[in-house]
Amino acid sequence: MAIKIILICIFFALTATIGIVSRKRVNDVSSFVLGGRGIGPWLAGFSYGTTYFSAVIFVGYAGQFGWNFGVAATWIGIANALIGGLLAWKILARRTRTMTHHLNTTTMPEFFNKRYHSPALKNVASIIIFIFLVPYTSSVYKGLSQFFEMTFHIDFVYCVIGMGILAAIYVVLGGYLAAALNDFIQGTIMIVGIIMVVWAVLAGKGGFSEAIRQLSQVPDTNGNTGSLTSLFGPDPLALLGVVLMTSLGAWGLPQMVHKFYVIKDDRSVKIGTIISTVFCLIIAGGSYFMGSFGRLYYTSGEGGVVYDTIVPSMLSQRLTDLMIGVVLILVLSASLSTLSSLVITSSSTVVLDLLTPNLLKLKSDKP
Repeated sequence: MAIKIILICIFFALTATIGIVSRKRVNDVSSFVLGGRGIGPWLAGFSYGTTYFSAVIFVGYAGQFGWNFGVAATWIGIANALIGGLLAWKILARRTRTMTHHLNTTTMPEFFNKRYHSPALKNVASIIIFIFLVPYTSSVYKGLSQFFEMTFHIDFVYCVIGMGILAAIYVVLGGYLAAALNDFIQGTIMIVGIIMVVWAVLAGKGGFSEAIRQLSQVPDTNGNTGSLTSLFGPDPLALLGVVLMTSLGAWGLPQMVHKFYVIKDDRSVKIGTIISTVFCLIIAGGSYFMGSFGRLYYTSGEGGVVYDTIVPSMLSQRLTDLMIGVVLILVLSASLSTLSSLVITSSSTVVLDLLTPNLLKLKSDKP
């Protein structure tokens, strides 16, 4: 427990320090929301990837889809990298950066307004983002706080307050630049953590070949053996549906598209495309590949399979306290990186697109 607490404290201190230091670079709305449009390829690539994958993929999806599809679940991660990462950058990044820079827009609703000369579209987009992103942000807070409550046995209310304060320190003080710098650090932690847990899971079953052999002898939900190690798993159509849902969905999320607004130049777009794709391949591919061996470590009880407990059960059997501490930081990093992007996107939309224009209008209408 002491190791976990020390690692968490170091992580918290580093995160808060970045926010405080980045405060010096925030001079106006553009520098706060867009980082001054000067974000380089490494920060842009990591920021996109860490926002794409929250702790849900590691704790929930990896266990659930790995259980259902076996090794074929790795295709989900590969598709996330190629469709949700590479293709999204190729089609959207340069065009979005150029257009938003030309129109001098900071949010998606503002872009709609200036691009299509439609205040109504701007208001509708703002309301949609407010309705869906704010509750989504709350759910990330809740999930992260519940995770800390279960791990450290701290009251849920205090966990929520603590997570809120930490996010506020580096997002409110340092804006997008602080979030991007933290995303880079958190992304590095996620890469190290994923590589570590994949190695631990395979080593626990005698290596890759032996783990595959054992998994091939495990029956799937229908009682068939060998399907969990087949190329497309026991249910290829269901697998295809998950691939499309998790890969194409990122294209329209405002917190994801916002990453393209801030990129410094076209050269950074090209390099960032490669960095983001490789990052997504490691994180998503590694998570789903690791989760595909869940049936070798987890046995469902009378109540059926509880997907959210598969990966924790796997790791608790294989990891030392130090390694578990790294995994805790991994989960925290994945959640905070997503949370910071949600906070910046939703709050900037509410303030810049909903509150400010309406307040100015009310003020001008006064006699």
